[in-house]
Amino acid sequence: MTMQLDEYLRQFPQAAVAFSGGVDSSYLLYAAKNAGCDVRAYFIKSQFQPRFELSDAKRLADHVGVPLTIGALDALSDPDVVQNPPDRCYYCKIAVLTKLWELVRADGICVLFDGSIADDDESDRPGMRAKSEMGVLSPLRDCGLNKADIRRLSKEAGLFTHDKPSYACLATRIPTGQTITEALLDKVERAEEALFGMGYSNFRVRVIPPDIARLQMPAAQWDIAAANRIEIQKAIQPFFDNVLLDMSER
Repeated sequence: MTMQLDEYLRQFPQAAVAFSGGVDSSYLLYAAKNAGCDVRAYFIKSQFQPRFELSDAKRLADHVGVPLTIGALDALSDPDVVQNPPDRCYYCKIAVLTKLWELVRADGICVLFDGSIADDDESDRPGMRAKSEMGVLSPLRDCGLNKADIRRLSKEAGLFTHDKPSYACLATRIPTGQTITEALLDKVERAEEALFGMGYSNFRVRVIPPDIARLQMPAAQWDIAAANRIEIQKAIQPFFDNVLLDMSER
């Protein structure tokens, strides 16, 4: 399977990677460099990425030895994104990829990879449609690599991202149809930072209007969260009036 990926990547002497600092795009960046590709990483920073994602991206690019370009995008300048329709991800991805292509082509590169994998369901991801329309290639997906494969290969490669929890953008915390604002995104990010600081992982702080934080976390953390409910409330109530623990399996 890895040999197939190597062969795929060797078709492209020069390429850019749409880089998030997550598990999948990190392994893709490593694999492209390892295959001898002249590769550069491009990270688009908007209001939808938490601060730690950029830190991880810088660390991984430095570890792999690949140049990293950081572009800024005002995701909230697009009314189709702010209004948060069911296909919000499509409009957001179009804006991100437009910015990416602008940066990539300015560097004289004509091939753009992204970290989509075989597990990604195109029918359930409007952003996948945007990638197809924008001419982005997905080597991991095309070579049939799934999340388990990527984690195993990343561990073998010594990448610190091999066990990094999956992390969707902050906009996914806000229910469809509710207007997305910078202030609301900031509240979600700060609430999640507080929980990270308390040792919780692989969770989400989802918004229930008008001002309720609904915590989703793995079942293995429920007992700890319940026992520490007072501390959790104190940590999150500076940002949300009420805090609920969702006991359904995340």
